[in-house]
Amino acid sequence: MSQAIHEPVVPRGWLFAAAALVLFSLAAATTVRVTGVGGAHMTLPAAVESRDLQFEDGEGGAVQVFDASNHRLIDTLAPGSNGFIRVVMRGLARERRLGDIGAQPPFRLTRYAGGQITLTDTSTGKQIDLGAFGSSNTQAFARLMTLRSAK
Repeated sequence: MSQAIHEPVVPRGWLFAAAALVLFSLAAATTVRVTGVGGAHMTLPAAVESRDLQFEDGEGGAVQVFDASNHRLIDTLAPGSNGFIRVVMRGLARERRLGDIGAQPPFRLTRYAGGQITLTDTSTGKQIDLGAFGSSNTQAFARLMTLRSAK
């Protein structure tokens, strides 16, 4: 007793159509990437306020925040507090280590006309829209904008 095994056969026309769809998608993506035509661009409103900050490790796990313009201490983040700021800064510091960039270039905290707040690493150009992480996390950084240097 023998049974014939039938392999599923895909019609040739379907294979050509699938290949054409893949090629079209690649061509369209390449065109947008190279020319910029058809791509979505986000333009930020005018900057209302900005402040350059430097972050340094303090004693016992504290993080010290300095105003980069005069290197005056504006805040000390106690160990176990301000988790969001610590996580964001740890990620940016890791990128700097990978790029062999020191801690000297400041980070720029910017508030825009619409209330949006971003943090930019001035050495790598990486910009983080803090609003994407919720209002309480955004406020953790916004508070640093308003603190004045300790005399």
